[in-house]
Amino acid sequence: MSDDSTMIPDKPLDGITVVDAASLYAGPLTAMMLGDFGAEVIKVEHPEYGDSLREFGDYPEELSWKWVNRNKKSVPLDLHEEDGQEIFKDLVADADVLVENFRPGTLEDWGIGWETLSALNETLVMVRVTGFGQTGPYKDRPGFGTLVEAMSGYAYSTGQADGPPTLPPTAMADSICALHSTYAAVMALYWRDVHDGSGQYIDSSILEAMFGMLGDHVIEYGQKEIDHERSGNRSSRTAPRNTYRTKDDRWVAISGSSQSIAERILRIVGGEELATDPRFRTMKDRLEHVEELDAIIAEWMSEHTRTEVIEIFEEHEAAIGPVNNMADIFRDQHFAERDAVIYIDGEDEESIPMRGVFPKLSATPGGVDHPGPSLGSHALSTITERTDRSEADVRRLAAEGVTTLGGETRD
Repeated sequence: MSDDSTMIPDKPLDGITVVDAASLYAGPLTAMMLGDFGAEVIKVEHPEYGDSLREFGDYPEELSWKWVNRNKKSVPLDLHEEDGQEIFKDLVADADVLVENFRPGTLEDWGIGWETLSALNETLVMVRVTGFGQTGPYKDRPGFGTLVEAMSGYAYSTGQADGPPTLPPTAMADSICALHSTYAAVMALYWRDVHDGSGQYIDSSILEAMFGMLGDHVIEYGQKEIDHERSGNRSSRTAPRNTYRTKDDRWVAISGSSQSIAERILRIVGGEELATDPRFRTMKDRLEHVEELDAIIAEWMSEHTRTEVIEIFEEHEAAIGPVNNMADIFRDQHFAERDAVIYIDGEDEESIPMRGVFPKLSATPGGVDHPGPSLGSHALSTITERTDRSEADVRRLAAEGVTTLGGETRD
């Protein structure tokens, strides 16, 4: 738990202890971000199987695990067992934040729900991450980001006009929920520590976090009953706005969100004649004639390589971005200078690339000490240091399957 030390910490969350009892993405990402900025994170996972993220994907190297659970200590506990529950309560009793993503009521059924834990630790901030929230008709449904991306309205409005609703290729909903959960946890800590408040629990729904990203869609439907249909890469508000194929079979994206930028784009692809063409004079005009405008831009793009296009647009200070693949990003000097990709040595001394720490704080920047640890690698030290169990007690519990030590398998 945080102390009253007057020493200025190296990182903003130094002295904060987090127990991460979540699995897969949204909850563990929340704990990861807290850990990036100095919190000590104790990862509680199943002693035999670990977090499901350890076997996520079609590769055996636990790649997702290594970055989502960086900076954490692995302390497996079987929360079905009384001994596991008692150790868990001891860990939480001395923690600042608990992150969990079990279905509503599960921890209560095990005797380690909010009422029990807050009685043990009245300053506890408990982040409860679920697909649909702690209340409501859907609360007992299993919730995954994919389902939420569909139910939130996102997939309905994403994709080509003549194509199916489109899901993102990444854990978008989980990531958005994790960002909301992280700042909610920090707000709760601020209220607790600065305003002499109490602990509290945070009901963080992945569905609501994803739905919140469609704020404009919500107000437009509520006021005008306008529902955003799929329109590919075009926008109902801005033209030109699309992706275009270049002569060398690469892609670029442009956006004429302001009048000045739109005029610069028009001059690049068609000179002054196009810039003063009444069909494209205002945003309203351009939206009404978007098919013609896109055809003109697409033809010009097809006559230039991607490098040429970018150079010309930058010369004229017109907004453009290359459609990068990961190889492009790994070669990009801007990403490199911003430490967007960092390399961290693993337990086998292998250098592991992963996304860097952001946002960047000038006085107390975050950092990564190690990637996600092997199962149980911190169980013995953490349990003996933070509870009254002896080393012999912990080894007995490991033999009984209540915990796991350093990746050792059960008998």
